[in-house]
Amino acid sequence: MTADNVLKRRLAAILVADVVGYSRLMEADEAGTLGALRQRRASVLDPVVRANHGRIVKVMGDGVLIEFASAVDAVKAALALQVGMTDANTDVAPDRQIIMRIGINLGDVIGEGRDIYGESVNIAARLETLAEPGGICVSAKVHDEVDRKVDCSFQDMGPQSVKNIARDVRAYHVRPVGAEQAAHPKPDLTRPDLALPDRPSIAVLPFQNMSADAEQEYFADGMVEDIITELSRAKWLFVIARNSSFAYKGKAVDIKQVGRELGVRYVLEGSVRRAGQRLRITGQLIDASTGAHLWADRFDGDVADVFDLQDQITQSVVGTIAPRMELAEIDRTKHKPTESMDAYDHHLRGMAEFNTFDRAANARALTHFLRAFELDPEYAAACGMAARTYAQRVGFGWLGDPEIESSEAIRLARLAAKLGPDDAIALAAAGFAMSCFHNVPDGDALLERAVALNPNLAWAWHMSGISKVWCGYPEEAILRAARALRLSPQDTQAFGIQSVLAFGNLMAGHFDTAISHAETCLRLRPHFLFGQAVLAASAASAGRHELAARATARMAELQPDLRVATLKNWLSFVHPEDNEKWEQALRRAGLPD
Repeated sequence: MTADNVLKRRLAAILVADVVGYSRLMEADEAGTLGALRQRRASVLDPVVRANHGRIVKVMGDGVLIEFASAVDAVKAALALQVGMTDANTDVAPDRQIIMRIGINLGDVIGEGRDIYGESVNIAARLETLAEPGGICVSAKVHDEVDRKVDCSFQDMGPQSVKNIARDVRAYHVRPVGAEQAAHPKPDLTRPDLALPDRPSIAVLPFQNMSADAEQEYFADGMVEDIITELSRAKWLFVIARNSSFAYKGKAVDIKQVGRELGVRYVLEGSVRRAGQRLRITGQLIDASTGAHLWADRFDGDVADVFDLQDQITQSVVGTIAPRMELAEIDRTKHKPTESMDAYDHHLRGMAEFNTFDRAANARALTHFLRAFELDPEYAAACGMAARTYAQRVGFGWLGDPEIESSEAIRLARLAAKLGPDDAIALAAAGFAMSCFHNVPDGDALLERAVALNPNLAWAWHMSGISKVWCGYPEEAILRAARALRLSPQDTQAFGIQSVLAFGNLMAGHFDTAISHAETCLRLRPHFLFGQAVLAASAASAGRHELAARATARMAELQPDLRVATLKNWLSFVHPEDNEKWEQALRRAGLPD
């Protein structure tokens, strides 16, 4: 080994950048794409790296690996790089624009000659796949080092399960702020400002947890979710789904901007303080178009009175909005999910775990839902959500014993539907579980009842879309998924909605559109097995065999024993010809029988 090749360990900030849709650009115009990439390196990448004291380790076709001595320099370079790329795209047709994702990590690297490698480099590469198109994703180590030192803000993505890394990695989206952002606004590539619906519209932002105990966060979040559910029962009101509202959690927000991004007239925000058995809730209703405060109040009571306090807030909000729409009053039915505070507490904890989309968290969520149902055997929503945890395992390939888990999911789903015939959450969860486990007609009927009861329940439209594909109505599925996105334009389950759009377009024969939605799904959630399966089938159907092979290889990484026959355990087509179409597409993609 020469002196130049001696292994050296050092601390470094690692930046990995990748071109979004590289294979599509190359297939459309290989020479033009390569020329454009060379030009971007000379005019944007090289100057930015030099200005921020970085070193380009290697260029890998559609990606680049860069080393910095400090995390601050790496983040500054990433922000400048995205601004430069945006400026360079100004006069380029949308389908020819070069858009990058960037991931940054801080940690030990092993240097050999000019190359570097090690777990820290691998984590940076995985973070890059979690970034939005045109965006930046960093690890907690980078966040802690850079926070308040660079003109940017951070959005906590929570712990993320990444490929080939045993532990979860906490990740953050980076957003430019201040003068740099104003001069070079980062285009929102997927979410333009939304038009207001033709009826009153509202978003309820996460309430701030003012309790001394940080673990009470789940209680504040769950209480807001219940307020959203109650508002949704007013069918004349357009209510943004919980998952999109919670995209703003922990962020200083501009209410007018929230209104534009979510397409709503009104925004409700507030705080929760819980001390022992005492509870204080504050709320304020704001006209997002003007920023004017329409109503504000404070509610005090015992924890046991939480549902009455929620009712008071909901009635006050609706009572403020209704007269503005020339509605003297509304007919509201009070739906208390349970009389047991212990059961309610376990249900909230289960929801918090369920929405992390992690295998271990899924198991914990099931335990909480079952405990809630044990404490209150009439708690239909908890029973339904227990069934839905099994359905979540289907899409991610987490099923243990399919026969046993299928039987238990169906039992819980039927029980939830029996207990909650007028509970949209119970019916939607039960309907989806039944559809996932080969009871599609019955499950579809429950989902239809759920969206009729609560037309603002975005995830019910989402689940109903999947069911419609299995029923043989892919065009209807596309419409339902689109409605889910409008009700929840920044949903944490957007990856799932995109997978429904991909699935529907695949089965409707719109293969290129299906590929686009599948790729969007996987940018949001790379380890979503169903999304990889739909991408493989869509690419194979479109004759894009290289892309299909890559998707099939990723499926094998996620679940090595996966076969075409295995997928029958989690896809339930009503019509044999649809099942045959799906299986043939997967075989063309290279998935073994």
